[in-house]
Amino acid sequence: MPNPFPSHADAPSGATSGLSASRLERAAYLLLRIVFGFVMMTHGLPKLLGTSHGSMADPMAGATRLIAEVLHLPAAPVLAWLVAVLETFGGAMLIAGVFTRPLAALFTVQMIAICYIHRQHFAWIDRGMEYPLVLLAVVLLIAARGGGAWSLDAALAARRGS
Repeated sequence: MPNPFPSHADAPSGATSGLSASRLERAAYLLLRIVFGFVMMTHGLPKLLGTSHGSMADPMAGATRLIAEVLHLPAAPVLAWLVAVLETFGGAMLIAGVFTRPLAALFTVQMIAICYIHRQHFAWIDRGMEYPLVLLAVVLLIAARGGGAWSLDAALAARRGS
């Protein structure tokens, strides 16, 4: 019985215009990992540098307030600083593809917390949870796949194997 859901591997030869499907998939995954890391960096740097971010005049104060008043966690200033470090340096490390799975696990916890914070505002409302929900899906994929073929994780694994 033929596969009712053919994959790119079942496509006729030449269907990918000379670019192999596996190479295209690796490139797309690399782009996804880079974009996610970059987006996280754009949220962390303003916190660490004390500069505004979008509509937030003081994103570090905003993060501290959300951690203290919505999540009701102790040591909110310390946790906000750790979040800023994760976003800034963890984002850069994801771009390079190093320690990808542990970092993605930490970002997964962060995205779950952000979805919880914005749970009352779904879709089309300022500061709704649809954006962090998409980021949660992206980071879950990154956690599942790891750094991918084009990452420092893969290069280090190959080096250890040889």
